[in-house]
Amino acid sequence: MSSFQPLTLAHKELVDDYLRKWPPEISEHTFANLFMWRDSHPILLLERADSLVFVAQHKEGLVLLGPPAGEIPLREAWEAVCGAAGARPVVMMERVTEKALEGFNLDGSEVAEERDNWDYVHARADLAELPGRKFHAKRNLVERCLAAHHCVYEPITPALLPEVAEMQQRWCEERACDEAPGLCDEYLAIKELLANYERLGMTGGAMRVDGKVEAYCVGEGLSPGTAVVHVEKAMQHIEGLYQVVNQMFCRNALASFQYVNREQDMGIAGIRKAKQSYRPRHMVKKYVVRLRAAGQVV
Repeated sequence: MSSFQPLTLAHKELVDDYLRKWPPEISEHTFANLFMWRDSHPILLLERADSLVFVAQHKEGLVLLGPPAGEIPLREAWEAVCGAAGARPVVMMERVTEKALEGFNLDGSEVAEERDNWDYVHARADLAELPGRKFHAKRNLVERCLAAHHCVYEPITPALLPEVAEMQQRWCEERACDEAPGLCDEYLAIKELLANYERLGMTGGAMRVDGKVEAYCVGEGLSPGTAVVHVEKAMQHIEGLYQVVNQMFCRNALASFQYVNREQDMGIAGIRKAKQSYRPRHMVKKYVVRLRAAGQVV
């Protein structure tokens, strides 16, 4: 692959093979995540030096997305992207981890934290069992929901997918997703994920509340011992349902994992508060890097 290739479903085996050999730390680096968002965040692939480089297409130009999967140093990956870009500008690197920056020549570069895109990583047992005083409020919400409603957890199977998709549609209608660009992009990404659920190898769980699917989660393995949750949705009018579906999904579908990456908060205050309330064990810090060329930051 000497030039860029737009990501398609046909690349799943290639991407999975690289990520299996070079397990990712950031939530963005799974084939499913890259694929589901490709309409609003187009992805290009580039192979160099037995490594796979991920490139995002922004309005301003091309962006090296996260560390390469392989041994190629970050600087060489940047140079490879610039060489393949031709006349297209390569504007920055983003979602770069601290480990990838080790040994990177920072002279003439500007590096800044991408706090809004840091991943929240939790001990699975904390999410599944909600132990101790620090999770007292979460347990109360779960207990109130289970006391007020007949709740049944079900693995997401092909037969259940239409009900999950219908619930997602209701969730979006309540929030007028078609009037909010960010929610609209998310809705289209989720539709893509659910439409290709089996081919993407997803794991999911849904909560049937009083006979109707009212919440669901979808995730997958990220690296040995760590899962990533790509989607978590619950109908807002049912108090405690978000806490219930999160607990049941981690208790059942993710039982073989030690840690759970619940992705980023995107700088949204309400989401940040909710994610912090689950007391993450650690954060996956990410950085944006702009390099100087001819005296200018590019």
